[in-house]
Formats: sequence, structure tokens, C-alpha cells
Amino acid sequence: MKKVFIILLISLICFSVFSQARRPTIMVVPSDQYCISNGYSMEFESMGRTQTLPDYTAAMQNDPDLRMVITKMGEIMANRGFPLKDLEMELRNMQREAAEIAMLASSSSGSQVAETPIDVLKRTAGADIILDLSFDIRRQGPHRYITFNLRGLDAYTSKQVAGAAGSGAPSSSATPELLLEEAVLSHMDGFNAGLMRHFEDMFENGREVNVMVRVWDNWYDGDLETYFDFDGEEKELLEHIEDWFFDNTVQGRFSLADASHTLMRLEQVRIPMMRVDNRGRERAVDTRGFVSDLRRHLRQNLGIDSQIYMRGLGEAWLIVGER
Repeated sequence: MKKVFIILLISLICFSVFSQARRPTIMVVPSDQYCISNGYSMEFESMGRTQTLPDYTAAMQNDPDLRMVITKMGEIMANRGFPLKDLEMELRNMQREAAEIAMLASSSSGSQVAETPIDVLKRTAGADIILDLSFDIRRQGPHRYITFNLRGLDAYTSKQVAGAAGSGAPSSSATPELLLEEAVLSHMDGFNAGLMRHFEDMFENGREVNVMVRVWDNWYDGDLETYFDFDGEEKELLEHIEDWFFDNTVQGRFSLADASHTLMRLEQVRIPMMRVDNRGRERAVDTRGFVSDLRRHLRQNLGIDSQIYMRGLGEAWLIVGER
């Protein structure tokens, strides 16, 4: 009996650890609407048009209510077992990297912004889910109350996977973070359930990304409709690439949205969350790593060089014909 009890206890511990390992990593970020409407924004000229982007650093440095509310939201999520990335720490990491500091277009050289601040945050933080938060503290006579809008966004696709909105009861003495806690608690179980459904779907069916295959215009050896031989089968290059996606996506799940002699557009590509490398180590899979495997396959088996160009966290272009 004692042996059975020990086995059951070990099983429960292993299940608990496994469940924790499967939970998404989350980062709470103020919404664009909140930052811009409160004056925490920056402008730049791009192709003759003025664009406005949120300035997260200015918001965190100058808005004590925002800092307290984000801290409280982090506490609420942590109490439910979701690991969090700290926004302020990630902003500091961004500032340490010279390539990520230059997010504004240069007025003298005319160079363009390569990534928006949220794109940089997604890439550097490695969060699975972005909690996009906006709130407004309002008055009702001598009392204050808070309204909020919270969206859970997949960092790779920017699709909303969970949402909650509402307002709290008026109070004459509660601080902003306590007003938020009172307002959101009744919504959090449903919100977190939505996050978990999405994360469990990623582990079962793969993470969703998009891949574009293009051709350099100076590639004289062929195009995507040129025939190549692989494993005794002579097929068009785009057919070989499509076969590779069937073999390497989760359950062969992807959609070939468009195809021509110079372009393949693959959408809803489900890539595995983890894989075992040649040394037997389990590693997380991201969009670049997945497309790098295709690049290696084309080089080793078809003698075709190619180059990878990333467009955000969840989209990659593979341009074939040269490195």
C-alpha cells in the first residue's frame, strides 16, 4: 500500500511539473491606444507619411499608475501559475543592443524603421502571449473606478486568443492597482482558460506561422517550376518544397495560398513547438529555425543556395537562388 501511495505521489508531482512546463510565457504591455492617448508616443516620417508609435519607455518612466497596474496584473497572472516577462527589464535589454535602438527613421539619411517597438519586444522577450492592456481611471462624485480592456495576443500571429473587458465598483480610497484587481478578478478564470486552450492547441497541433518562398531575379539556373531530381523523383522545385512541408509540419498541416514560378505563399503553417537536435537535446522551434531546416534541405539535396529574411516573429521569407 505504501509503495502504491509513493508511485501515485510521484506521478502527481510529474504531472504538476509537466503542466507548469506547458504554460505560456506572458508579457504585459500597455496598448497602443493607452500610450498614444496619454502622450507616450513618437512620430517618424515614412514614405511621405507621418506614423505614430507607442513609446513604452516614456510610459513606464512617467506614468506611476501604469507601473502599478502592470505590476498588479503580473501578480494576478503569477498567482495563477503563468510565468511572466518583465516589461521594464526587456526595455532595458533593447536599449543595450545598438541595432535595436535605432527604431526611428533618420531625418538626414532617410533610413526607414525596420521594426515597430512591439515587434522588437516580441522578438527579444521570447514571450508566447502578449497581454495588451488599456485602462482608464474615472470619477463618480468623490469616488473613483476603473474600466479596462485586456487582450491576449499570440506573439507570432498577433491573433487575439483571449479577451476581457469591464469596470470595477467605485471607491473613494482604493489605489489604481486595487481598483484594477477588483475589476478584473471576476473575468480572469475565463480569460486564463482561453490562454490555456490556445497554448494546449499549439503543443498538440503546432505553432502557426507563415512562410514565403521567393526567387532571386538573377538566379539563372531555374525557378520554382524547374525540374529537380531528389530521391529518384523528378519534380518541379515547388513540388519538392511542398513535399518537405508535408513531412516537417505537425500532422502535415499548412495551406498553400498561392504558387507561381517565382513565389510560394504558405499560410497557417503549423511548426512543432519542440524538437530533438542531432545531439539528442530538446530545443524550442521558432520560425527561423524551421525555415533554416528547409534551407539546409535545399542546399544538401538539391544543390540550391538560399537566404532567409525575417518579417517579424512569425513570418519568414526564403529567397532561393543564392546566399
